[in-house]
Amino acid sequence: MTAGPTSQQRPTWPALREVLATPGYRRLLGTRLASQAGDGAFQVGLASLVFFSPERAATTTAVAWAFTAALVPYTVVGPFAGVLLDRWRRRQVLLVANLVRAVLVLLVSWVVVVVGVGPLLYVLVLVCLSVNRFLLAGLSAGLPHVVRPGALVVANAVTPTAGTVAALVGGGAGYGVRSLLGAGDGSDAVVLVCAALLYLGSAAVVLRLRPDQLGPDGGPSPGSVRQQLVTVSRGLVEGARHVRERRPALDALLVIGSLRTGFGLFTLTTVLLCRNTLTDPSDVDAGLALVATVFAAAGVGAGLAAVVTPSGTRRFGLRTWVVAALLAAALVEAVLAVGVTRVSLVTGAFVLGMAAQAVKISVDTVVQTSVDDAFRGRVFTFYDTVFNAAFLLAALVAVLAVPESGDAPAVFAGVAVLLAGTALLYRRDRRIGPGDENGHGGTGQEPPIDGSVARR
Repeated sequence: MTAGPTSQQRPTWPALREVLATPGYRRLLGTRLASQAGDGAFQVGLASLVFFSPERAATTTAVAWAFTAALVPYTVVGPFAGVLLDRWRRRQVLLVANLVRAVLVLLVSWVVVVVGVGPLLYVLVLVCLSVNRFLLAGLSAGLPHVVRPGALVVANAVTPTAGTVAALVGGGAGYGVRSLLGAGDGSDAVVLVCAALLYLGSAAVVLRLRPDQLGPDGGPSPGSVRQQLVTVSRGLVEGARHVRERRPALDALLVIGSLRTGFGLFTLTTVLLCRNTLTDPSDVDAGLALVATVFAAAGVGAGLAAVVTPSGTRRFGLRTWVVAALLAAALVEAVLAVGVTRVSLVTGAFVLGMAAQAVKISVDTVVQTSVDDAFRGRVFTFYDTVFNAAFLLAALVAVLAVPESGDAPAVFAGVAVLLAGTALLYRRDRRIGPGDENGHGGTGQEPPIDGSVARR
């Protein structure tokens, strides 16, 4: 039985009104907004502490290691989070994860003031980010339980993009607090406390959802710790097979991995350019202000992608839309290879943010509609593992090829070739439709772009 009309039958704005009118979706969205606003403030506090402190230099190795440390928990913890999300009530995971993160961030702020930057701080940050892995995967896996399949593309356009905007707002608020209090570890600690309060607010919103409202279907599975560990191992194998058998999901993950690698290199070089080249290295406030402007431009681009992607995919087809976004990103990298200025960096960030979000919205829909709900948690944490492993690859390339100035024409040119090649391959391989009604691809036909598929 098909689940809802295609977007050719149903305009985007009515679908958007329908999604926003759903109480369960609004509560899940509120949880994400508060949580990601906290993430934004948390990231600003850490960035100021590590990259834009007068006492600490920003080198390529330091920046790469910092990003690697931040992403390792996502990559390592991700698979286990997915299996557990298919066994535990996802609403409870969101509640506990927010509460634990709030406590951990308060501990981080205390360490900043009393102990200072050192191994203990990094350990706490790693644990906090590991917990965050459960939260983000749970938000994605729970979305189909509060939105009908026919409106998933609209929900995927609004939800992660609104979360990105919330992160920017939280980051902007954190930057404002730091500016008012002045540079220093004490100011960074206050910003971290603000992040913890936002996590508590997210937990409060979660309580408005029913304990079983986000699945998994059939409720949580019982079993001892040993049985759960065995299930985790077995589930990882089953999840990998499930993705392999769903060709649309597999190829969508390859596309997002390629784009994420390019975006990761852009992010790493941006920090170095803003800190060491485009501003006076001794003026850390100017460097932080410029990097905030660049990332704000990326956020605005992501917001615009949320507005235009549903209608764009309806008019041109999901495959064509993804290819166009990849080519736009490749063009940005080619321009930066010629020369980097403040204007080109900010403009490029806007276009890259729009392209990255357009692709992610499309990929989210493909993955959600190509896999069974019983595997959705595992698949989405595998998705996130690919997402973050690509950024780790970017960090490795940065250490090998990006100078401390951040000005790396050869790297920008290489990314341009990578993204253009990915677009060409995705366009030419007609065997891999982004998703057919059986979830296996291979029809050569354009799929419904609103996420309508047959429910299994």
